[in-house]
Amino acid sequence: MFEQAPTFLAMLRGPEHRFEHVNPAYVRLIGGRSVVGQTVAEALPDAVDQGFLFILDRVYRSGEAYTARNARFMMQAAPGADPDEHFLDFVYQPITGPEGSVVGVFVQGTDVTERVQVDRVRRESEELYRGLFDAIDEGFCIIEFFDGPHGPDSDYIHVEANAAYARHAGIPDVVGQKLREMVGDEADSWVERYGAVLRTGEPIRFQQELVATGRFLELAAVRIEPPSKRQVAVLFQDITARRRAEIALAELNATLERQVEERTNELMAVEEVLRQSQKMEAVGQLTGGIAHDFNNILAGIGGSLEVMTARLAQGRVGELDRYITAATSATRRAANLTQRLLAFSRRQTLDPKPTAINRLVDDMLELIGRSVGPSIEVETVGGTGLWTINVDAGQLENALLNLCINARDAMPDGGKLTIETSNRWMDESAAIMRGIEPGQYVSLCVSDTGSGMDDETAARAFDPFFTTKPTGEGTGLGLSMVYGFAGQSGGAARIYSEAGKGTMVCIYFPRHRDAAAVAEETPAAASEPVPLSSRGETILLVDDEPLVRMLAAEQLEDLGYHVIEAEDGRSALRQLAGGEAISLLITDVGLPGGMNGRQLAETVRETLPNLEILFITGYAENAVLNHGHLAPGMHVMTKPFQMDSFARRVKALIAGT
Repeated sequence: MFEQAPTFLAMLRGPEHRFEHVNPAYVRLIGGRSVVGQTVAEALPDAVDQGFLFILDRVYRSGEAYTARNARFMMQAAPGADPDEHFLDFVYQPITGPEGSVVGVFVQGTDVTERVQVDRVRRESEELYRGLFDAIDEGFCIIEFFDGPHGPDSDYIHVEANAAYARHAGIPDVVGQKLREMVGDEADSWVERYGAVLRTGEPIRFQQELVATGRFLELAAVRIEPPSKRQVAVLFQDITARRRAEIALAELNATLERQVEERTNELMAVEEVLRQSQKMEAVGQLTGGIAHDFNNILAGIGGSLEVMTARLAQGRVGELDRYITAATSATRRAANLTQRLLAFSRRQTLDPKPTAINRLVDDMLELIGRSVGPSIEVETVGGTGLWTINVDAGQLENALLNLCINARDAMPDGGKLTIETSNRWMDESAAIMRGIEPGQYVSLCVSDTGSGMDDETAARAFDPFFTTKPTGEGTGLGLSMVYGFAGQSGGAARIYSEAGKGTMVCIYFPRHRDAAAVAEETPAAASEPVPLSSRGETILLVDDEPLVRMLAAEQLEDLGYHVIEAEDGRSALRQLAGGEAISLLITDVGLPGGMNGRQLAETVRETLPNLEILFITGYAENAVLNHGHLAPGMHVMTKPFQMDSFARRVKALIAGT
């Protein structure tokens, strides 16, 4: 019975859960592996990673059986192969010895993957149907005929209706209402039309006035099979305005009205087809680029981790640094790719401060010179009396470097690169041409003497993942990031190019009216030691992601800080109610439980008005952060971040520098 059972069976002995017996069904489940005599940890590491060993330990210790339904199990059929998804119904039953103590665990279960997948498809189909049902703009209902005082099938009741029904027909809460109770005087004409559909099965399209609400409706009706259901589906829309216009125009010239309407419909159809085609092309290009870049990055991270696992198993720990460095580098690339995508979509988190562009350009000249190489002459033309702008200086440096590297790539045989800044007054016509509001702006332009672009290429240059570089030499996100950053900063980016003569890319930033001093920051060198806490200050750390919270807390504690942890805003406030003084609040922006990070910070500030706040966020929750405009003493870091940069930022905030 054990061998021929259709369900999978296994007997595990001892606290280490060593396989004593397995039946053929169990062997098939685990991909034909030979496991008898091995422990679960040795034989099925993929099961250990998914928490099944933890459950076995609990069953063995407690002596209580564990039952699971539709448990997801990812099984790797062979080393290096993609894991297969299984869903299991199973029981872990403790086996006791003569003394009553647990000596093993009996495993019995059924692979219900097919059932779960069928249920999933069914649910998705039902959700799709319900979503379409509620989303369509036209009114939709299902009516069911019944025999009434006026004869067989002389009345019907509304059994379903979407939200648009009331909007188009002007009758709310129609489900459950009978036709003759709703519009008794008109009932016969509606019953005649829909009754014919029910009897013959032939669909109809027609227009009719619903006198009770004064609406002209355009309707289509079809029988729902089988006929024994006695149901008809009706799709309609309110054409009252159009109908009245038609009547008025018909009095003047019925033929002209018909021709205009037909031509208008044709043009709208052609325009819709073109718009859909352009949208799908952009979406396809975007998703394809994202998939390509992220697959490469994930391959680097996953490969490094797998090699490290193998080296640890072999005891070759001296070779781990290179793989750790590779995985870290790939993580940074992923973060940079995410930031570029967010910049293009204008959803990155910015930390704008008053900035002098000329000083920023001068500070970057050495880096730009090294990046473009000796064959390219770099010239700067800084405007005099340049206005201050309010931007994220780090993102502006990144944008400028991107523009210079693009210019370098357009001049493979050398040339001249010019960086120019100036004050600009934009009147209405100039502002409309650049897609910005009229007013005062500061421009930053990078021009080259390279190959230039034709009009068609220049028109697509800001599109994400569009690049003229050979495959593998560009992501196509550099200019799209510049475009998104400029727009998010209240300005715009424009390209001026001519094939064979060169290209100029200009970014326009609004003038900053605040006359406050321009912030000057000197970033810490990567080789400098991370600063330690001098007085063991207390930090309240709030994040709903346990792994991020654990890593941040350990880093801060290693630096000498006392850390209080909380998983949401409510628990953070309870921690503060204990009366312990804190020197800094670090909180995620998106928190569960009805209170986000910004609301938590404002609540804490009511009792601790001078407390420094550091927001850490995985993406640009600009609506929560008041679209990047933070109160004094509030700061932002975007995940993922390097832990040493995080520690330096914490030290600076506590020190008040």
